[in-house]
Amino acid sequence: MRRRIFLASAAGALAGEAVVRTLHAAQASDSPEGRGAARPGIALAADDIAAFPAPPAGFDEERRDIARGSVAEFSYASAVTGTQRTARVYLPPGFSEKQRYPVLYLLHGIGGNQDEWRGYVRANIILDNLLADGAMVPMIVVMPNGRALADDRVPPAQKMFTPEHIAGFAQFERDLLESLVPAMDGAYPTLAQRGKRAIAGLSMGGGQALNFGLGHLDAFAWVGGFSSAPNTRPGAELLPDPAAAARRLQLLYLSCGKKDGLIGASQGLHRYLRQHGVRHVWHVDEYAHVRESWAENLYHFSRLLFR
Repeated sequence: MRRRIFLASAAGALAGEAVVRTLHAAQASDSPEGRGAARPGIALAADDIAAFPAPPAGFDEERRDIARGSVAEFSYASAVTGTQRTARVYLPPGFSEKQRYPVLYLLHGIGGNQDEWRGYVRANIILDNLLADGAMVPMIVVMPNGRALADDRVPPAQKMFTPEHIAGFAQFERDLLESLVPAMDGAYPTLAQRGKRAIAGLSMGGGQALNFGLGHLDAFAWVGGFSSAPNTRPGAELLPDPAAAARRLQLLYLSCGKKDGLIGASQGLHRYLRQHGVRHVWHVDEYAHVRESWAENLYHFSRLLFR
């Protein structure tokens, strides 16, 4: 089965040879050998365990006997790039302009774009199946391009870890908050308040979701990071006042695979949260840095949202 690696660093956090070493480590964890046991260098604590059982067989496979949602293209003007940018928007089965919906913003990895969650992880199929089973709240899901650059195409491999490309992911914070969220609230029947708005992502997008969500609890009350990359800010920087943040969060969800070479970023945040008594989900699955982990965590996370 095809495997891809999505990881990155914040500008200035990892660079040059350090990025290459991190990439090689994740690639090693993505090998068949890496799927069988924790790699050397991964230290697992007693509480680095699964919080949920595996989803049922077929949870991410298309079912013919159910109603399906749709995925629309959404164009918006970016104040950051000065261009029209494109996102994909999942609308649940039975979507009606007469009803208002909570919104999940779902962010991709460094090698992906607005089509990664739908095409690679099969997010729309997972959501359709959950809704058919009555296992999640109907919601709008926005899948944007998380690199806020005038040329936001996926770059060739030799330019993937350049400072310019990495900076685009950091700049998406403004693009998201100042351009995309207001445009979505203006174009769709959203419930436009923090308690009805969630953000999550995988790898680079996981780090973005934690950075942006926890950094803007006035905008998001539900936050999730799946296999979050080293762009994730330290816990003390993300939550300098843990008690105040805990009062505002509806859900903070962290996950990573026990064979994923990037687990350290999530472990560090989990331990900071535990030390400061911030309630959160910590789910460590059996995987490396692979789509199965992201698909399963979307399944678990979506079931918890907006309850």
